[in-house]
Amino acid sequence: MLYQLYETQRALLSPFAEFASATGKLYSHPLSPFAQAPGSQRMAAGFDLMHRLTKEYEKPAFGINSVQVDGIDVAVQEQVIQSKPFCRLLRFKRYTDNAQMLERMRAQPIVLVVAPLSGHHSTLLRDTVRTLLQDHKVYITDWVDARMVPLSDGEFHLADYIGYVQDFIRLLGTEVNVISVCQPTVPVLAAISLLASRGEFTPRTMTMMGGPIDARKSPTAVNNLAMNRSHDWFEQNVIYRVPQNFPGAGRRVYPGFMQHTGFVAMNPDRHANSHWDYFLDLVRGADDSAESHRQFYDEYNAVLDMDANYYLQTIRTVFQDFSLVYGTWNVNGELVRPQDIKTTALLTVEGELDDISGAGQTEAAHGLCSGIPEDRRQHYLVQGAGHYGIFSGRRWREKAYPEVRKFILQHQQPVVVAEPEPMAAAPAASAPAAPAKGKKSTATS
Repeated sequence: MLYQLYETQRALLSPFAEFASATGKLYSHPLSPFAQAPGSQRMAAGFDLMHRLTKEYEKPAFGINSVQVDGIDVAVQEQVIQSKPFCRLLRFKRYTDNAQMLERMRAQPIVLVVAPLSGHHSTLLRDTVRTLLQDHKVYITDWVDARMVPLSDGEFHLADYIGYVQDFIRLLGTEVNVISVCQPTVPVLAAISLLASRGEFTPRTMTMMGGPIDARKSPTAVNNLAMNRSHDWFEQNVIYRVPQNFPGAGRRVYPGFMQHTGFVAMNPDRHANSHWDYFLDLVRGADDSAESHRQFYDEYNAVLDMDANYYLQTIRTVFQDFSLVYGTWNVNGELVRPQDIKTTALLTVEGELDDISGAGQTEAAHGLCSGIPEDRRQHYLVQGAGHYGIFSGRRWREKAYPEVRKFILQHQQPVVVAEPEPMAAAPAASAPAAPAKGKKSTATS
């Protein structure tokens, strides 16, 4: 019922949003007589803010049309490589007439970015993709809003998420490098673990950024909510059916608007101050600051629904049962064993000020992936970065990305694990070796 009430409210506010937009332009357009009236800038700013607070936010476009590779402008075209009911695999293909540059780009590493399925669209990683394109061939998972998926396409479970990731890895081949940001660190580690256990090839590298591998460590407000509420509480209080005006009518989902409300409720004062600053910027004519506000909230306010099965299983597996760290996670009859990963290099990245995934949660992957040699594991702490700063913005571009790029480049040669030779006699008993620890990078400034 709540979903229907929300949609009714949105429909009622829609004409007011358009009215506010038109009135704001009436008081700001240079050819309008109203723009010459005293206080017109404040009127225009007030109506503009009202429009942004009441409008509906659609999924933004990536909008990456070109990038610079070694100082040369290269055209970029977004392509759909594979389409599944709940996800599209996108490629950002680069084009150039420069023959030498083309050969150089062909030799660059392949990167699969697994975007979060946790309320926002994959375009939240626009800066991640744009930066990676300077030195890599980039693919990304573009998750579909569950309310747009008809019931005839079936349900979506956490095991299906893992299966999608495995299919994309197989499609891209043995030279792929995987980067997972936030939520997908857990299912991506599971996907690669299961591939290793089956004897299939695994990626050259896996980079895990700001994710809840072990949510018991330094729990944040997000972790505490998931840990302190029962599974039944989530099912009864946050799961609703999609209304009739969408293709996925009747599907049980965790609505995006509820996720967005939760995000805003974590820092209400910060958002209120941001909107007030936006109003003042409009009055003062600070166009650059106002545009930065628009760009951020166009992305932040665009949300998607998640299939209820996937959402509830993620809450239970990651935040309540801690199945990955306890070694009890069973996916379609197969046990998830990160220790079976042998040939994939591991880089974990955390932000010093991350209030979503606390300190040590992502680094915990090193203890689980004990089969990876110590010289093929590294942990990097981004000083001064919050959660978003490790994959977007100045700290991502200047601090985190150089480490990610260097790590991927260092581990592009395939690793072959030699089969142990038959022993003529049983070896003498010896003390068990201490588990290897991940090497920490000291370049955190």
